[in-house]
Amino acid sequence: MLRSLAAILILAAAPLVAETRVPSSQAEITLSFAPVVRKAAPAVVNIYARRVVEARGPFDDDPFFREFFREFAPQRPRVQNSLGSGVILTADGYVVSNYHVVGRATDIRVVLNDRREFSADLVLADAEADLAILRLDGGGDLPHLPLRDSDTLEVGELVLAIGNPFGVGQTVSSGIISAVARSGPATGNLRGYFVQTDAPINPGNSGGALVDMAGRLVGVNTAILSRSGGSNGIGFAIPAALVDQFVEQAREGATRFERPWAGMSGQPVDADMAEALGLPAPRGMVVSDLHPQSPFAAAGVRAGDVVLDVDGAGVNGPAGMLYRLSIAGPGAEVATTIWREGRERALRLSLDPPPEDPPREALTLGPRSALPGLSLANVNPAVFAEMTLPLLDRGVVVTDPGPYGARAGLSAGDVILAVSGREVTRSREVAQALSTGGWHELVVQRGTRRVALRFRA
Repeated sequence: MLRSLAAILILAAAPLVAETRVPSSQAEITLSFAPVVRKAAPAVVNIYARRVVEARGPFDDDPFFREFFREFAPQRPRVQNSLGSGVILTADGYVVSNYHVVGRATDIRVVLNDRREFSADLVLADAEADLAILRLDGGGDLPHLPLRDSDTLEVGELVLAIGNPFGVGQTVSSGIISAVARSGPATGNLRGYFVQTDAPINPGNSGGALVDMAGRLVGVNTAILSRSGGSNGIGFAIPAALVDQFVEQAREGATRFERPWAGMSGQPVDADMAEALGLPAPRGMVVSDLHPQSPFAAAGVRAGDVVLDVDGAGVNGPAGMLYRLSIAGPGAEVATTIWREGRERALRLSLDPPPEDPPREALTLGPRSALPGLSLANVNPAVFAEMTLPLLDRGVVVTDPGPYGARAGLSAGDVILAVSGREVTRSREVAQALSTGGWHELVVQRGTRRVALRFRA
């Protein structure tokens, strides 16, 4: 009896060992990513870009002395080279890469996996999205990748990252989809809406492909979170749905990426807000402010409403809203669901680029002005969408302070609301108010703060 009990205790204490076995079929022996790589790799290219940049001097941060010393000690421009990756998306040679790889480049060379080389033209670029579309000179019948709807991605799917890390040549790494809707603080200083992966991404991978097991492009690799500069398994890719909109606009001849305009600001709904608003769970974006010309305002949305989705896809903050509008594209009509007074309401709205109303009337003050060289424009939705300004419906924005404006305390993006006690709404009114000498006071909106600047001309 004691021996039996001891045997039972020994068996209970013994660790469970996972069963191991050798592959039992030819399919298991040859299981690999090779077929996917064979299909996708020819469409991933190496990009060599060169740009001419101005050399910085010791007084470049001081607008006044910068202009003064430029005459006496001019800085010679220098050539800056960058290395990255790209993906061919069409047989006739449209290539997607990152803005930080090819933006402002004066010479772009693209090398295919089979060692063919092409020069390329930058046809569409956007720094905010960090995307750029190139067109290969003489390209035709080229290998290219199909796009997958990135909204169908699921966490846990296998993916491959293909690019040119550290310039060593085309390299493939594997991983999974770690998250499908990363934005805001989760991505450090990045702005946007990303697919997250643990597939190793390193410098030089920027602009390369993130592909699924069918060889379809699901994202364009753009950034990593790392303290060392190397991969820590937290990488980000721009979703293929946004890439698709870029290619569509490029093929239509656009030279600047057009986004629909929301005309509103908001913030994610947290647990406390959800309880106060009567939402069953924290989700959506609560609207804090709307511009009078906003398409959401025209559709009936009010401050305090919670936008839950756009065309059935959840929206959980400003970055998600911008992404949803961007992939819908200008001129689209979308459905949205809002939460108001304890229930959901369905609305439809038309999306358009921000209007130039009133006209911007851009001008630069002449040498007889109190602030010569100051460049101004009327505030309108198109202007503050370009410059990421608050949702103001009046005022005059500083597009370039010039040397004297900078010395007076002005910065690009400041909105002048009043000059010497007189409210201004047009750039010509500011020009007239600053046409005389003496003391002047400017009331300026700077972000969320209002400041007063006094100076003597």
